[in-house]
Amino acid sequence: MALNRDFVGRTYPASTSYEVSRVKIKEFAAAIGDHNPIYRDPEAARAAGHPDVVAPPTFPIVFTLAGAGEALADPDLGLDFAMVVHGEQRFEYVRPIHAGDELLCESTISEIRSLGRNELLTVTSQVTTVQGEPVCTTYNTLIERGGAK
Repeated sequence: MALNRDFVGRTYPASTSYEVSRVKIKEFAAAIGDHNPIYRDPEAARAAGHPDVVAPPTFPIVFTLAGAGEALADPDLGLDFAMVVHGEQRFEYVRPIHAGDELLCESTISEIRSLGRNELLTVTSQVTTVQGEPVCTTYNTLIERGGAK
């Protein structure tokens, strides 16, 4: 069954901020197998010109899809989570994410399209500090396998 195209353009503001910690950055870096010291050692990060440890570039995936969770869980969208795989993601940065940042994420369902028997849903998220400073934009595409007939 096709996803509900009426959801395209719907925006979901963050219900709460996300506090970036050294521990979460270190855990994420370990999970992806990246041993760059700027992700773990504040002194190495400062030597590289950062105020504190830096999050790996894909770190926003930790909190950005949660912003669209309300939409993705809405039965009117028609998304069958049992058939969903992660399609692609990309990140456009204004500045790196550092430990100590308090971030907000506003997510928009920017596209729904069919590709063969699959439905592709793209969520675009604007990440800012709680003060309103732009940090990055993320693009996440989910694929519902076998959706369109």
